[in-house]
Amino acid sequence: MAVLELTNISKHFGAIQAVNDVSLSIEPGQVVGLMGDNGAGKSTLVKIIAGTIQPDSGRLLFEGQPVAIDSPATAKRLGIETVYQDLSICPNMDVVANFFMGRELYRNVLGLKVLRERAMREETERTLRDIGTQIPSVFTTMEHLSGGQRQAVELCRFVHWGGKLVLLDEPFAALGVRQTHRGLELIEQVRARGVSVVVITHNMLHAFQVADRIIVLRQGRVAGIRRVEETSTDEVVTLITGERIDIGGRRSSSSSSNQKAH
Repeated sequence: MAVLELTNISKHFGAIQAVNDVSLSIEPGQVVGLMGDNGAGKSTLVKIIAGTIQPDSGRLLFEGQPVAIDSPATAKRLGIETVYQDLSICPNMDVVANFFMGRELYRNVLGLKVLRERAMREETERTLRDIGTQIPSVFTTMEHLSGGQRQAVELCRFVHWGGKLVLLDEPFAALGVRQTHRGLELIEQVRARGVSVVVITHNMLHAFQVADRIIVLRQGRVAGIRRVEETSTDEVVTLITGERIDIGGRRSSSSSSNQKAH
């Protein structure tokens, strides 16, 4: 059974058809690379899944049940989380506080609620260790962590609290080579735990490294869905652009071939 299934989803803004009759499914423990040029409809589709905007038509099924994802809170209750480039963290708070944000542990002392700081620290350390995330200390404030470490904390938090589907919006755009490599490894570990991942990216190499399937949007429609082992970068570029362009940047056409012949 698919974690999420979209059927004939459409959304327009005035005269602009942002998403047009999109149907796709995401399987449990599967990584999907969502690709497309600027304005292809990726962001709109992600916002529909995340509950930020509502579709004009179409149907969403989550774990086989029809759902109306009418807000980000509804998406979170279902187990859908979106990790944006700027992240939903409090930079001036430490890792433990961010990890338990909104889910703090308390004990009752003489009728007063007192934070169970030790239990929260140990649970945070254990979760980060299990997923393989290394940070200097869980008492480090988030603003003093690298971009890759901050993303790792947010992903670990999502997995720990029972997430089923995570949407990563250009997760490596602001990261260096080493941090990006660690981020790709973290996606593999999240998938191994049965969590489905959708990675929105412009980077072909990243998509082919981590994704099981690639879904390409062009002008608001699904231009193609391919399993990674059954496609190539050239084919995906063709699906994205609508014309055949090799990775070297030269357009393939019969006219250019004729010119070479002469």
